[in-house]
Formats: sequence, C-alpha cells, structure tokens
Amino acid sequence: MRRQNRAISPEFTQLVAQQHQQLRSFVRTLGVAPDWVDDLAQEAFLVAWRERDSFDAQRDIGKWLRGIARNLVRNELRKDQRRKRILHERLSEILVGSPDDAAEAADWEQCRMPVLRDCVEQLAPKSRQIVAGRYGDGWMAPDLADHLGMTAAAVRQALMRIREQLKQCIEFQMAED
Repeated sequence: MRRQNRAISPEFTQLVAQQHQQLRSFVRTLGVAPDWVDDLAQEAFLVAWRERDSFDAQRDIGKWLRGIARNLVRNELRKDQRRKRILHERLSEILVGSPDDAAEAADWEQCRMPVLRDCVEQLAPKSRQIVAGRYGDGWMAPDLADHLGMTAAAVRQALMRIREQLKQCIEFQMAED
C-alpha cells in the first residue's frame, strides 16, 4: 500500500538530526572510505524513510538504522567484488606480461610465481605489510593509511614504488636463470 503523503514528517526530520552523527560514526567503523560515509548514511536514512511502515516502534531505532547501513555496505562489497576480479590492473600487467599462449602462461605460473614470492620476501617489513594489506586483504589506500598511520597519498606512492621494485627484482632474477 502506497502512502498518500510523500512529504517527510517533522518526526523523521528530528530522527535524522538525532541519529545522524551516530550513524556516520557507525558507517565509518565498517571501513567505508571517508568520502563515502555521508553518502551511505544518507542512503540509510532514505531506505529507513521508504521502509518506515515496516519498523516496529517497540524496537531500537538506532539499531534498525545500523542494520540498514550494514546491509548497504554489504551490497557495496558485493558490487565491488563483481567489478574487481583483478585486484590491481597495473600490477597484473607487470606480473603477467603478455603471454601469447597457454604454455607461456603455465611457464609463468611455474617460473615467475616463486620469483615473485622471493621478491616480496626481500621487501622491507613495512612494504610487505602494504602489499599484504592491498593485494592479500584487498584494502584500499584510505583504509591502509588509517591502519598504518600514513596518508592515503603516501600509501599510493609507496605502492607505486613497491610495484616498480618488484618488477625490477623479477626481471633481475629471471635474467640470472
């Protein structure tokens, strides 16, 4: 059944004013990039407005809003997973090269992967931490920055240097063999 009155009620406006800061903080704790926190919090309020008839007034409104926000973040993760089958296009291009046939690809798997592992082991501990966070855990630069006490720009710069370092290491070791 559709509501006749689509205007936002003063009660809902008050609810947004009361819950906005707490919801933003909660969204941030879910690992959402700072630039997207307000958008996700706002989207949670929009969903709450659309679904307001299903809300049980006996329940905790803050918990309901956090549940909506959590589901929105889950949806974003699913969308992101579908879009990102390759974690980092540039690194994949460097590491894969451009094998022309399946035999070359198999050769790469047998020869270069151990070399890549050796090269990663030779990195400084902080560089290995950055690589593991970015390529192992799939963290984005702002999240890694928060975790490592760096700026997002510094993380991106470090990743560029690390990729170049890995490329040179792989080329050097492959030339020795």
